[in-house]
Order: sequence, then structure tokens, then C-alpha cells
Amino acid sequence: MAKPSPLDNPENAAFAWARYRRLMRLMMGITLGTVIIAMAVIYTQVDDVSPHFFIATALGIGFSMLLMSALMGLVFLSSGTGHDDAVENDLDTLDPSAKQADRRTMGWKDGAER
Repeated sequence: MAKPSPLDNPENAAFAWARYRRLMRLMMGITLGTVIIAMAVIYTQVDDVSPHFFIATALGIGFSMLLMSALMGLVFLSSGTGHDDAVENDLDTLDPSAKQADRRTMGWKDGAER
């Protein structure tokens, strides 16, 4: 049976999501600053560029940074609340007789031990 997640508690969930929203607001500010700086640099360095270039560049930088920060924020949310610890890992119980490979001694490509 799966262990209950700490996010099942409404108080823990409210605190975690508030922290996530605060992180996203911070990253939105950093993203806007980065886009403004990038647009200023491009404007001063490049001559005769279509306005569509500026729009596409601003949207590309903005969406990329916001997507990356949202995904990393979810990783921090999951790890910081103990939600990851509630997941059961039954791989050891599937085949207990299987020898665990030591990753420090494995070869890079073939998986054979050195």
C-alpha cells in the first residue's frame, strides 16, 4: 500500500503551493528582465530587422525560461514537501536474487564491469 503524501494534508499543500507561486513570480520578474536586456542588445547590435524577429525572440526566450522554471519549481515542490519519499520503489522486491550493479565500476557503453 502506498504511503500517504504530505501534500494530502491541506495545510502542507497550501504552504507548498504558496512557495511555488512565490518562486514563479520571482522567475517571471527575472524572465522579463532577461527579455528586456536581450531585446536591447539585439536592437543596438543588429540593423534593419523585422519587428517579427523581436516578437519571436522575446516569446522564445520568455516561454523557454518560464517552462524551465515551472518544471524545476515542481521538482523543488515534490522534493521539499516529502512527496518523493511517499513513492514506493518495488524494484528490489521484484527479483531479490538479482545482483545489484555497482555504477561506479560499470563501463560507460557496454555496461560490463571493469
